[in-house]
Amino acid sequence: MSIQSDFQQKVHRLHQLSIYLRWLVVLSSWLTLGIYAIWNLREEIALCLDYFTWAAVYYGLHFNFLPTLCLAFCIGMTVSVLLWQSRNAIWGLPEVEKRKLEKQVQKINARGKKHPLWKWINSRSHPS
Repeated sequence: MSIQSDFQQKVHRLHQLSIYLRWLVVLSSWLTLGIYAIWNLREEIALCLDYFTWAAVYYGLHFNFLPTLCLAFCIGMTVSVLLWQSRNAIWGLPEVEKRKLEKQVQKINARGKKHPLWKWINSRSHPS
């Protein structure tokens, strides 16, 4: 295995870690803010299930500002990560993002085992 391909594997592992962390943030937001929002909107949801009108949706969200804000944040984060990951899957990583990941890998390798991500980046057990 050449040094260049080993370095690219480390960059790929760091990219995979960023994907996992983004989805962890999305999951955490749904498990905290999303549950809070849905619980506080349960009466409005029940009303909409019985008599759906756009006016019921509007007033249900309009008069429950904080739950609406929490729900909007969760939906926004989910859509954002989906679009980011889809863009990377379809067109590949942009050059700017590749360079940032490469610089990060260099910094991690420079610090060595003292860096918290060193084990993740240099482990051979993670899929590439």
